[in-house]
Amino acid sequence: MSSIAPHSTAAAPQVGTAPARRGWRIKPQHVPYLLVSPFLVLFLVFGVFPLAFSFYLAFQTWEPTAGLSSMKFVGLDNFAFAIKDEWFLKSLLNTAWLAVASGVPQHVIAIPLAYFIHTSFKRTRNAVIGAYFLPYITSTVAIAMMFGTLFSTDYGMINIALHALSQVPGLGWLISGVPIDWLNRAENVKPAVAIVVFWRYIGFNTVLYLAALQTIPKDIYEAATMDGARRLQQFFYITLPSLKPMIYFGVTLSVVGGLQLFEEPFILTGGRGGTDQAGMTTAMYMYRTAFEFNDFGLASALSWLFFVVVALLTWLTNRAFKPRDSSH
Repeated sequence: MSSIAPHSTAAAPQVGTAPARRGWRIKPQHVPYLLVSPFLVLFLVFGVFPLAFSFYLAFQTWEPTAGLSSMKFVGLDNFAFAIKDEWFLKSLLNTAWLAVASGVPQHVIAIPLAYFIHTSFKRTRNAVIGAYFLPYITSTVAIAMMFGTLFSTDYGMINIALHALSQVPGLGWLISGVPIDWLNRAENVKPAVAIVVFWRYIGFNTVLYLAALQTIPKDIYEAATMDGARRLQQFFYITLPSLKPMIYFGVTLSVVGGLQLFEEPFILTGGRGGTDQAGMTTAMYMYRTAFEFNDFGLASALSWLFFVVVALLTWLTNRAFKPRDSSH
């Protein structure tokens, strides 16, 4: 009887097989940079590069339809022309007028309005605030188009309401000249735009001040009430001083936002600034210079000059709200 040889337990080596490869690994110290890299790339492409290219264009004359090869260095000529440009100076005055006319009433009304909502509404406070905040989150284009209809000379609801008020005995002398041609007369364009901007941002500032009011301790008001302070006295001596940091924040936002007005006047005036350019803001003029007049070099110079103006006014706002040293 033939015996069967036992199988060998040693595995036979396989010919032609490659050794296992180790996967590509990132060193732990490089992981944070990899995670931040998408933001850095987007910031460099859409943030740093446009700023640098705009600064470079400010010293060039360039018509984009002719290609990059048509650029020509002109030094400070664009800045010299911008300083003497009557349209640019008028746009600065228009922008300043609109910023003041729409920004100051926002805070003058938003502070007492927020105080009234804070002290008078409890359960329905969120609903009231939501109603005031709704215009801020609504599309600017939709708001401007809606007000364009409301400002209609013949069929606008604003003129109809003013006409009805003018028929009330004793108010006829106060309301005259109805119907008012809001968007076609130079003296009425800026007030119309200011009304739209005020209506849109009053709710935003009210929410800001209401949030600040909720941080004021109630014990202060209770102590003031026990000392005999009336509500009006509490408002001026407790509420307003406590709101100063938020007022500074809100005013700064209004200054910067007011100087950057574009959508509301652009839509209401058909992109042209209205009669006698009464509603043309600086942002509109820069847009027209670049995309309508095809002068990107001058538009870049205007933008950098306007940047200096915005920075200066922001600095002045900071100085105005800076705490004064009581020792001097």
